[in-house]
Parts: sequence; C-alpha cells; structure tokens
Amino acid sequence: MDEDDSPPADDLDALVARVDPDRWLSSRLIAEPQARADVIALYAYDHELARAPRVASNALLGEIRLAWWREVLDEAYGAGPVRRHPTAVALAGVIARRGLPKGLLETMIDARYRQLDPEPLDGAEALLLARETAGTAARLAALILAGGEEGDRAEAAGALWALGRRRLSGEPPLPAAMTAPLRSQAKGLGVAAFPAGAHGVLARAYGRGQEPSPMGKRWRITLAALTGRI
Repeated sequence: MDEDDSPPADDLDALVARVDPDRWLSSRLIAEPQARADVIALYAYDHELARAPRVASNALLGEIRLAWWREVLDEAYGAGPVRRHPTAVALAGVIARRGLPKGLLETMIDARYRQLDPEPLDGAEALLLARETAGTAARLAALILAGGEEGDRAEAAGALWALGRRRLSGEPPLPAAMTAPLRSQAKGLGVAAFPAGAHGVLARAYGRGQEPSPMGKRWRITLAALTGRI
C-alpha cells in the first residue's frame, strides 16, 4: 500500500480539518487535548477506510487496502509492532489508552466491503452502512468521552450525519419511517458525549440538498452544543 501521501504524525488534526470538516468542527467542542486528539485519530481511521473503495481501480485492490487496515488492528492489539503510518500509530495509541473494543473497529472495516460492489445500495443497506461507519465512529468517540454510556445516542447521531452526506451527494433520500428512529434515538445525547454526535445537526440541511457555508456549519454545531439538541 503506497503511503507516500500520508501526513506527518503530528498533522492528523490538519488532515481531518481538510477532508472531514464537519466532524473536525464537532471535535473542537472537546476541551481536553488528549481526548480531542484521540477522537481525531478515529476520524482519520474512518477516512482511510472510506478511501479504499474510492481510490482502488478495482474491487480486489480495495479489498487489499481494507485487509491492510485489518492487519494494523491485529498489530495494535498485540500481534506485533504497528507499521509506521501516522493514522495507524495514532490509532494504536488510542487503543492502548482507551481499551477500544476491537470488534467495533473491525465493523468499520467490514462495512466498507459493500461499497466495493458497483450495485447501488438499497435503503436498508444505506442505513446499515451509515450505522456501521460514521455511527460506529461516533459510538467509539462517545466511549472515549463518556465511557460508552451514550453509545446508542451517539451512533444514531453519527448515522444521521452520514445519511445526510449521502443525500447531499445526490443519492435519493431514505423514507422518513427509516430515519425517524435515528432522530428519536439521537435526542438527549449527554453533555460529555455531545461532541461525538454534534455534527448530526447538519443532517437536516443536507437532507434538503443544502450545504451550509463553513461559518454556517460552525454556527449550527455551536448552537446544538449550547442547546443540547441535534
């Protein structure tokens, strides 16, 4: 796997700010520097997994990229030294500090295999993909920030955001009956875990096919944090 375009190890924050500004803005709500850096490492990991279907010229190469990250997890959980990739090294540090469940990180890998299939996702598949990618990342972020008690609510908020981004890219919206449970579940996300799902507030605008300006996104996320409402 070619890693020539990898950022320096101390530059993951800048990478996420560039490629994932929504969740980067949510991470600004985290006051404690180490916790913020740990959440940023999760988002960098999710970004690397999301790249596999996009940059691979065929499904086999995509599978190789995803297998590479599965090997990173094996290394981080004790199978050997972690390869010198900035995101891999940062993620291994988070795993050691926070005791993240390996199964959830593997779920994020497994979900991306469906995107290697050129067939369009149906509604149920899109919902599952949202839950198992951005939703699982939000669940893990909540585990870092609040010990996991808010995992279900954070996952729902993260999935809403992912479905909104899907709609913004031109995909058809899911029926309201499929997304309503997520909206209900995301309500009441606690203060400590709120940064894990604050970006979910952008899903409403995205669902209308609108993308707020950077300042508009910042305002919406800040207002969500002040009111505690996604």
